[in-house]
Amino acid sequence: MQFADLTPAGALPAGVFVCLCKEERMLDFLLRGMLIGFAIAAPVGPIGVLCIRRTLADGRSVGFVSGMGAATADMIYGAIAALGLTAVANLLTGVSFWTRLVGGIFLCYLGLHTLRERPAERPAAANARGLWGAYLSTFALTITNPATILSFAAVFAGMGAASGVAGYADGIMLVLGVFSGSALWWLLLSSGVSLLRSRVTPRVLRGVNVLAGLIILAFGLVALGSLVG
Repeated sequence: MQFADLTPAGALPAGVFVCLCKEERMLDFLLRGMLIGFAIAAPVGPIGVLCIRRTLADGRSVGFVSGMGAATADMIYGAIAALGLTAVANLLTGVSFWTRLVGGIFLCYLGLHTLRERPAERPAAANARGLWGAYLSTFALTITNPATILSFAAVFAGMGAASGVAGYADGIMLVLGVFSGSALWWLLLSSGVSLLRSRVTPRVLRGVNVLAGLIILAFGLVALGSLVG
């Protein structure tokens, strides 16, 4: 005796329906992460000033790669916040004095170096060594700032970004979204600033160096001052 197929006409098989729901949920987490990454990267701090200055002085590639260093650090902190790695978070905040000290000294060094540097007449050729140096410097500056993880934790909580995370797959999509959103901001910033490069005179570039150096130096002094406050 054969039983009739009880599946309603036009209905999707259960396996296909579950698959579609899973893909929709993962896309939702990806978009949430992109929004968070973009929102956290967009405010112009010392990394943003450094990216703008490097784009004007050395070209779009160096500026963008500088931003990608920060985006990589954002992705790491986003993973800690999204996946609930409280032990890692506690470790980072526990050594915040030393990381803030290193970050503050590095910012002061970059500020003074930028103040003294004479602008080039044309962007320098972007070689592998220069690109790696640009990437690693901004990565180090961002990763040595444990306050970043507090920002991610606050934004995740405020937006309910991590709500509904059912496993590592959802968390990974959220983290990839954070990286993509941050990278998108740095691409837009470096591309937009590079459009102005041909219209900027060496005198204006010198002014940019002085202003950027003073801002970066001020961030470094504030970071060091917070250690004694």
